[in-house]
Amino acid sequence: MSTVFDPTSIAGKQFVTRPHRQLVVVGAGPAGLAAAMEAARLGIETMLVDENPIAAPLMGMDVPFHFGGRMDASVQNGARALELLLESRPAIAEAFDAGIDMQLGVGAWGAFGNGPTSHYAAKPLLGLADGERSWLQPFDHLIVAAGARDMPIACAGWDKPGVMGARGFLSLLRDYRAFNGRRLVVLGAGALGLETAAAAREAGLDVVAIVDVDDAPRGPAAMLARLKAQGVAIRTGHCVRAIRGATEVEAIALAPTNAGQVSATIELACDTVVLAIDVVPTIELLDVLGCATQYRADLGGYVPKLDPDGRTSLRHVFAVGDCAGVTDARLADPALAEDAGRRAARAIAAELGRIAADAPVASPEPAGDREGVRQRWLAAQLASAGDDLVICQCEEVRLRDLVGVRPPRYLGHAETAFAHLNLHALAVDGPVNQDQIKRLTRAGMGVCQGRRCREQVHLLLAARSNVAPGDIPLASYRAPVRPVPLGVLADHDETTEIRDNWATWFGIDTQWQPHWEKPEPGRARPQGRLRRLVEK
Repeated sequence: MSTVFDPTSIAGKQFVTRPHRQLVVVGAGPAGLAAAMEAARLGIETMLVDENPIAAPLMGMDVPFHFGGRMDASVQNGARALELLLESRPAIAEAFDAGIDMQLGVGAWGAFGNGPTSHYAAKPLLGLADGERSWLQPFDHLIVAAGARDMPIACAGWDKPGVMGARGFLSLLRDYRAFNGRRLVVLGAGALGLETAAAAREAGLDVVAIVDVDDAPRGPAAMLARLKAQGVAIRTGHCVRAIRGATEVEAIALAPTNAGQVSATIELACDTVVLAIDVVPTIELLDVLGCATQYRADLGGYVPKLDPDGRTSLRHVFAVGDCAGVTDARLADPALAEDAGRRAARAIAAELGRIAADAPVASPEPAGDREGVRQRWLAAQLASAGDDLVICQCEEVRLRDLVGVRPPRYLGHAETAFAHLNLHALAVDGPVNQDQIKRLTRAGMGVCQGRRCREQVHLLLAARSNVAPGDIPLASYRAPVRPVPLGVLADHDETTEIRDNWATWFGIDTQWQPHWEKPEPGRARPQGRLRRLVEK
């Protein structure tokens, strides 16, 4: 008896991969560097991947942070950017000296493992790319230390160059010394906002004011007192009426959140507005791998489910640092992230038989109302700006478009045809979710891949559907989770068999007809060269 199969099937596709590594760590922040150094010390073959120095085109697309067009021309010089990065993070040089395979300027755009719909990989794979090529990296264990990204809150004029996120600001200021601004207003008086203002003051920048929607500022009392002593104004109980400027930021108008004082508008001259309300755990790679997640309002939103060592629901994948959950304590103290990184590395070493397993340690429960602060800021901005407020900058989706579930305005649809449709009507057919709204309105479909709007859309869907934010499912992530030029992905060209027989899948007329059957009378069959393998 012989077995005949179609070698052009994608089920038998083989990938060209690099030599596999026992451990790959993604992210060279405090948690990732500590994990890699501990693993190398314990004799584990380790690769450390970090997308810094970030390419200037990615910065222009606000990836991975909300840079807001505030970088100067020096970011175009890759050699200078690398030199400054190494100077600002001396632990990277120590990692080189420890024999770690350092991959700088390399982004992780995807991660793949065998599952219900894929059985092709002998080992799990990480999709990596620099500015010129892309490759697949097999690994045994993975530690994701991807950190956190900016969470902007929309306001009138927030699409102007000069409006940026706190992570983008601190990256340009500390890692690249490429921040192009002098006079700042910081939105958010929590730990993140105070850190942003303090860093700006240390760099000699003028911090005009720190603005917060709450009546009393949050964050470390000592830092708050120091900033006040330096003459930084703290404007509590205010939100943004509008960010003004002909082309870039020139001023910001603030309005009291008390409805009875709307006329008391304050206008401050500035060239930069830093959105430092909060940050969000970066869980893209964990989600595409299929790691179980949960909604934790106190940890910044959706986070991976972890054991005390940082192990996810996939035994070979760990998450450490801010991508495992954001707290004010972790934002203020990098040592907590370093401890988590070392613990994950030791758990892997114990699994490999290098050391005895550490005793379980219970993590303290985080304190802080991250969800409530976000909701209060968003509610204040919506009340101030109205239904015409743009929520998704890339696709120009307004609040009225989102709530009314309207298709993109550039399609020229008739408003009357959608008069019956809104979020409430949509919810009748089942729970509202972001993937559904994205397809209907294109909110989150832009070049920033939802980094500037997905959390706002999440909160809006919950508020307008009268459910808790935790009841709105996580908007799915798909590879590539970083923008990758098609010319770079061309390294993963299809095999000759698949190219020759592409009509099998896309030829329409015969896409459901096997190669070995004769074409129906009167129907032309696409050309293709089928190779059969017969095993006796």
